[in-house]
Amino acid sequence: MATAAYMQDLFACFGPVRLRPMFGAEGLFSGEVMFGFAQDERVYLKTDETTRFAFTAEGCEPFRYKKRSGDEIVMSYYPIPDRLYDDPEEFAQWAQRAYAVATRSPERKRRGSLPMTRRRARR
Repeated sequence: MATAAYMQDLFACFGPVRLRPMFGAEGLFSGEVMFGFAQDERVYLKTDETTRFAFTAEGCEPFRYKKRSGDEIVMSYYPIPDRLYDDPEEFAQWAQRAYAVATRSPERKRRGSLPMTRRRARR
């Protein structure tokens, strides 16, 4: 797992990030928005159709995992190119784009609009 100090150094030009353990990885949050995750010292950032090309042009492939059923799940998170680990200013630009993708994500909007459950009235 990545250390908080390592992530703060890596994201110094982007701004503060918070790590939250999730399913064998650590979610990367800015405020309440998860825009990436870290697994085995590797950073993955959220993409969409407007940002994915930059990752694929650098030879990056999407994060994949297999479910217990054997089905492969391909996610919209891509590893950052290795060169960005040594270029904090450009890395911050990529992280900012991932944050923007996450804030306009349909999944985020759907979760945010779920109705609250009603409490049963006590008799």
